[in-house]
Amino acid sequence: MKLICQGADLSDAVLKVVKACAGKSVVPVLECIKLTAKNDILSLLATDTELSIEKVIKADVLEEGELCIPGKYFSDFINKIEDEEITLTTCARGLEIKYGDAVSFMQVLPPDDFPRIDISVGENNFVMAQSAFRSLISKVAFCAATDDSRPILKGCLLEIGEREIVATALDGYRMAVAREKILSASQPKRIIVPARTLGEINKMISGDESELKIFIQKGMMMVEVEDTILTSRLYTGEFVNSASIMPKEFSTYVEVSGKELEESIERAAILVRTDKNSLIIFDIKGSSVGVSSNSDIGGVSEVVRANVNGPELKIAMNSKYILEAVKAIGESVVRIQLNTSVAPFIVYGEEKEKCKYLILPVRANS
Repeated sequence: MKLICQGADLSDAVLKVVKACAGKSVVPVLECIKLTAKNDILSLLATDTELSIEKVIKADVLEEGELCIPGKYFSDFINKIEDEEITLTTCARGLEIKYGDAVSFMQVLPPDDFPRIDISVGENNFVMAQSAFRSLISKVAFCAATDDSRPILKGCLLEIGEREIVATALDGYRMAVAREKILSASQPKRIIVPARTLGEINKMISGDESELKIFIQKGMMMVEVEDTILTSRLYTGEFVNSASIMPKEFSTYVEVSGKELEESIERAAILVRTDKNSLIIFDIKGSSVGVSSNSDIGGVSEVVRANVNGPELKIAMNSKYILEAVKAIGESVVRIQLNTSVAPFIVYGEEKEKCKYLILPVRANS
């Protein structure tokens, strides 16, 4: 293989695909990026068997060929020479990298060991505006689990209807449910997508009003944006039924300034951020919400004006969970509905059905 390409193009491509490389793996080739040079195109492909990302760039291909190169090292190296014209050539030592008057090399692995990626996912698809997709995912994906104790909770449930998509994510301590309009769907679908996959799609898209078409079939999802193709395995199994755990009635209703509440929570969270539960307390009574926290470092006690209807209530919670919910809502007014100090409560903005968060409280004496 021998080719010449622009460092900026190569660096951009490597930074996109390296996110699909496996971390420490017992299969070394999964830590690699596969380079394929053919017909004046350089294709870069990486996969950890769950997520795959492929990007192509223009190159002056002098000799066709393919190889696998350690992704993280290659990415870090190319990022440092992105202002140069780069020549890549296979040699006895691996891959020779020429830039300016310098020459470096990296060891490579044979391409035959790289997994085959199937992108023939069929015609089942749904289409929505990129801005709507970005809004939807940014409101739910952070609530997905990050550990492997219940792998299915590392995904987000997407329920695709004729004109609407509903996304649900939860980690056992909180749950997010959001919905957005779609432009079309070939048929109704209910799929569980790794939250990581959705996050990578969000990074690929511009977030404008242009259309995003996502294909789904055979337990796989595929999306193509410009010269980048992302494919992902879908999770199988039964997802939690959000309707069964969402409270139907509440006794205390709070309406508060989103900005004032967010700033108060942020200050209270500073002094408890090293604690296990990052515990803060809401003291809801009269026409205010008291926001307080205490730790060995110090304490915070503030009052935020609010409209309160219902019994007074003092409730403790993880500051991270409530803060992320308020930020994701991003509206001038935030509404909170509660029952008791030990019962789950919900947080939402102007429209409860468009985006809402269920959060479990923490026992203050724990």
